[in-house]
Amino acid sequence: MSAIYFHIPFCKQACHYCDFHFSTSLQGMAAMSEALLRETELRAAERSTPAASVYFGGGTPSLLPAGNLAQLLAQTRRVFGILPDAEITLEANPDDLSPEKLRQLRQLGINRLSIGIQSFHEAHLRWMNRAHNAQEALACVTWAKQAGFDNISIDLIYALPAENHSLWEQDLQTAIHLGVTHISAYCLTIEERTAFGNWLKKGRIQSVDDEFAARQFEIMTERLTAAGFEHYEISNFARSGYYSRHNSNYWKKGTYIGIGPSAHSYNGTQRSYNIANNAKYIKAILSGQLPTETETLTRRDHINEYLMTSLRTQWGADLQWLSRTYGYDLMASQSDYLLRLTASEQAFIKDNHLILTNKGRLLADSIALELFLPDD
Repeated sequence: MSAIYFHIPFCKQACHYCDFHFSTSLQGMAAMSEALLRETELRAAERSTPAASVYFGGGTPSLLPAGNLAQLLAQTRRVFGILPDAEITLEANPDDLSPEKLRQLRQLGINRLSIGIQSFHEAHLRWMNRAHNAQEALACVTWAKQAGFDNISIDLIYALPAENHSLWEQDLQTAIHLGVTHISAYCLTIEERTAFGNWLKKGRIQSVDDEFAARQFEIMTERLTAAGFEHYEISNFARSGYYSRHNSNYWKKGTYIGIGPSAHSYNGTQRSYNIANNAKYIKAILSGQLPTETETLTRRDHINEYLMTSLRTQWGADLQWLSRTYGYDLMASQSDYLLRLTASEQAFIKDNHLILTNKGRLLADSIALELFLPDD
């Protein structure tokens, strides 16, 4: 086992863009915490090696009282084991991070924060229905540093409504000046089952302009790399030594256990999915049942998933590893398309790795689809 993920499915309010599994009713938090502890016990047989990373995601894990987080960490150490130098991450919203709460988190052993700032501009925060304001977005990073956190990641969203790119450039400059070690930046995507999706159907908002979004991606890459950040995955930038170990494990096909409603797990051959319903999840777990569906991945599944994730990273797809592990010669089977990619400067091959350029990263998903092994 390389990683443990806990899904904490609670939020104060629903952001207009979010389609993750969560509830805005916090009444079930105590029962959910008990179920998470119980699921950890039920999955003890899946222990292999101690976890190199533990990640509390959601939802909004920073809503959990420190005592509940302490119980989950203690249970994880007892059942699975945690390496002494493990990366232990908590996703958090700025409005939850008081100086006192941050000191408590640090004392628990949380050593990495992933803070959902999204924007430093008040109008954008209100438009997205975020629970925090611009002042809290700035203050929480300062307080986190004062509490002893030196591994701080923030989330930003680009391609938000604006007449030009100046607000996005200001957000990037603010993030750089705050001195965080990691930045995850995501293009606004309007999902069908969200407030924005509903507004789009009714004509209240327009869909994201591809050229506008692409230019903001380019601006982000230029500004952050010039400031010393390493662009190690399409949406992720880090100071040297501060890559997300947990997410890198996903991208490199490492194994992981996901605990909580809607959480996913992967053991190297099978992928499993917990039910995305809080009440049904709690009922099943407390009765001693794992509400999980499992699929065994085919050779084609493994190859295609590896291409999809690896091409998003600075390391690219290891062609020798593909051949050695799955007997798949990508160079031979896709020679014409690879020639087009390299000729158009969307990709290059170095040390038997297929790596996308910044130009190619704008089209990463469509490039991966072209390279996918077809259905039998």
